[in-house]
Amino acid sequence: MVAAIYSITGNIDDAKKIARLLVEEKLVACVNIIPKIESVYRWQGKIEEESECVLIAKTTDKNIDKTIQRIQEIHPYGVPDIVVLPIVKGLKEYLDYVEDETK
Repeated sequence: MVAAIYSITGNIDDAKKIARLLVEEKLVACVNIIPKIESVYRWQGKIEEESECVLIAKTTDKNIDKTIQRIQEIHPYGVPDIVVLPIVKGLKEYLDYVEDETK
């Protein structure tokens, strides 16, 4: 099964660093970076507003835990936003590509 791992970073440099490392280490096949989003959230009792970047990394079941751990190790946030979104269906050739690139 293929999954998407969604995470947020504070800037494009951190996003590119994390993306490149995950692809180089073959934990993921591909990472899409959305360079600017606006986030509103509660943190430590205060409402915060920040400009951030989104990472969407495609990987396989076997690499989910390793990928989460690796993002957490290199992420500058103390508690990074890392969630796994199952991909229930997709183009077979693309799903095969993700499988092939994460072996």
